[in-house]
Amino acid sequence: QVQLVESGGGTVQAGGSLRLSCAASGGTFDVMDMGWFRQIPGVDRRIVARISWRAGSAHYGDALGGRFTITRDLAKTAVSLQMDTLEPEDTAMYYCYLDDYKRGRIWGQGTQVTVST
Repeated sequence: QVQLVESGGGTVQAGGSLRLSCAASGGTFDVMDMGWFRQIPGVDRRIVARISWRAGSAHYGDALGGRFTITRDLAKTAVSLQMDTLEPEDTAMYYCYLDDYKRGRIWGQGTQVTVST
């Protein structure tokens, strides 16, 4: 069964850091890119970061590039999102995704990030 498994969410105080990880399993992949969206209740998912698989180019949403860093592991078909200087506004459910040339978009189950004041 093809799936993305996420880990690393939790609760942290404002100014702290968290690292999210996401790994693909259950099949072979021809990856275009991987990344993260986040969502708060009642609002559409918004892009946090994505990384192109072959070139390794990283792109960030909402000016997050100064605090967030996305990296990839080609051998493990995995991505990580290092989140620093977290703010209460970063509180959301974070979803990993993988865009595969043949399978289309695959979503992870989501991991909650809560930033307290």
